[in-house]
Amino acid sequence: MNATIGWDLGGAHLKAARAERARIVDAVQLPSPLRLGLAAVAEAFAAAKARLGKADRHVVTMTGELADTFASRAEGVARLSALAVAELAPAPLWLYAGRAGFVAAEAAPHHAEDIASANWFASASLLARTCPAALFMDIGSTTTDIVPIVHGAVKARGYTDAQRLACGELVYTGLVRSFAMAVAARAPLAGRWTPLVNENFANMADVHRILGTLPDGADQMATADGREKTVAASRARLARMVGCDEADAAPAQWTALAQWFAESQIRQILDGAMLVLSASDMPPDAPIVGAGTGEAVTREVARRLSRGHVPFASLLDAVPEARERAAHCAPAAALALLAATGGVSAP
Repeated sequence: MNATIGWDLGGAHLKAARAERARIVDAVQLPSPLRLGLAAVAEAFAAAKARLGKADRHVVTMTGELADTFASRAEGVARLSALAVAELAPAPLWLYAGRAGFVAAEAAPHHAEDIASANWFASASLLARTCPAALFMDIGSTTTDIVPIVHGAVKARGYTDAQRLACGELVYTGLVRSFAMAVAARAPLAGRWTPLVNENFANMADVHRILGTLPDGADQMATADGREKTVAASRARLARMVGCDEADAAPAQWTALAQWFAESQIRQILDGAMLVLSASDMPPDAPIVGAGTGEAVTREVARRLSRGHVPFASLLDAVPEARERAAHCAPAAALALLAATGGVSAP
């Protein structure tokens, strides 16, 4: 069979990609909100296994250890690792420890700091094999990774979440789950600046739904108010962010408000990219390589920085029908390919 499945255990989604003979043949993203407990992740595992089938080996990375389900990140690493072992047995399983490589599952407690939120390192490491210089940018549902590749090597200044947040390499904003109030402190409405209501009334999925820029299948979570995922319902939710009802303004005004939030988010990401570039000796003609559901945003950031843009999907060895899904699950796909091309040995 010669099949490897890469798994990325996030705080909100489970992502997985199947490689056969070092080529991605399928990928899937499923909701698995850890705030509901580990049972949600187990259910997502069951659905993913039913779709992707059995494999000769599994490789696992994670970001979900940061969820407040766990008392500490180390506890999160231990419990998520144990869950993965239980769900994927009896097939061999390795954990991805980023800078420490692949480690046996039983070694998780000794490598918790390396395993925690190392998924970005997998994507960047795979890219560095084929792209000598680039700014890798992966915009997902919740976060944005910004990683410099220089001279064919990952040149990140940070490694842990805390380190990466401080140097711009991790921007906590994403295309779907980010609260609208987290991307701006005020907004223009009817010719006036208005402060925002500091409540989770709307998220960026609402913004992009109103603008028609939300990719199909990207929003897998319940809405903030539990109501439907329509443009009208998103307008109503966004209106609450400025203390209004949808009927208080014309549809064009709510579209303009959504444009403001989308612009504010781009500026946050652009700030992170410029901070990263300011500390790098990256050539001025090095492109931005965009991955994740927010690839359209990475393309706009590249335009503003006067750099070329290369879709991560175009660099993946994947069957055509799985290429885009694999790019949306970049760490899982990268992990499967790294392992399938000699990245692991017997634990």
